[in-house]
Amino acid sequence: MGDLAKGFGYLMQGQRWVARRGRWYGFGLLPALVTLVLYAGALVGLAYGADDLAAWATPLADDWTSPWQGLFRGFLTALVFALGLFLAVVTFTAVTLLIGQPFYESLSEEVDRTEGGEVPESGLPLWRELWISAVDSLRILARVALFGILLFALGFVPVAGQTVVPVIGFCVSGFFLAEELTAVALQRRRLRLKERLELLRGRRLLTLGFGVPLALAFLVPFAAVLLMPGAVAGATLLARELAPVAGTPDETAEAPGPYSLHKN
Repeated sequence: MGDLAKGFGYLMQGQRWVARRGRWYGFGLLPALVTLVLYAGALVGLAYGADDLAAWATPLADDWTSPWQGLFRGFLTALVFALGLFLAVVTFTAVTLLIGQPFYESLSEEVDRTEGGEVPESGLPLWRELWISAVDSLRILARVALFGILLFALGFVPVAGQTVVPVIGFCVSGFFLAEELTAVALQRRRLRLKERLELLRGRRLLTLGFGVPLALAFLVPFAAVLLMPGAVAGATLLARELAPVAGTPDETAEAPGPYSLHKN
């Protein structure tokens, strides 16, 4: 439970960091606002079309009598919208970070700078960073899609589909949210996606303590926008523990092997 609380602590520290620095908070809001408009339109469209999609996908229920047809398709409609909401929660961060790459790089660097120690730099041009972020995001989304399909299917299992599956879904959302957010700082530490995932799996409770509360908070309207700057700041603080670099005040040892920071 210690790592769970510690992960949540990093999330709260990030929110306090931006709260004390209004300019950086406003700076980090802009990409999230753009993404919010895009996602709001998509979810409204899904809400209006989910029942038609459910009817199209279940022609076997066309001849069912009331109330079974309505109950079955209503349940399926709810699952379709829940799946869309699940994907929105997970992909919102990826899309926001991609749109706001220069914004969040600067914010993350400022967190490293104010917390002391070396400020890592990737040494890559902006276009290259954007390309790597886009490719990594697609890889993460592919993983999320597989989990989403599996969880969607398990949602039909009586009892477990309404209890255990949602809990697993939020854990999956939280883990990948943490990955996307820490990627801003860990890419500057020159860690590839595979290495980042290994780090997060190695500290799974710490990762979930940071990501799951954020995934739950993102379900609240507009919370994703308001919390995003602090989430990036908190993820940078989390990354400082996962992959400390030379000169970090609380560093116990430089991360070994592929996690160490190499200079050109």
